[in-house]
Amino acid sequence: MWRKWWLLFTVLWGVVAALQVVIILATADEPEKAIQPFVLGIAVPAALYLLGWLWERWKRLRNPNSGSGS
Repeated sequence: MWRKWWLLFTVLWGVVAALQVVIILATADEPEKAIQPFVLGIAVPAALYLLGWLWERWKRLRNPNSGSGS
């Protein structure tokens, strides 16, 4: 179940980050300012997926009779 929420969050986060990058590139005198939103647009969903995966693995190791989880 957490993967569905993660996917929804990732899509929303990616759209907002992409809009920020496009606006910065279109209006800023310094296009390198767009690097931070671009990196965060990729890094935050990846970090959240890693946390979700670790949480699922920890729960499965703690209670091996619970099945595959989701």
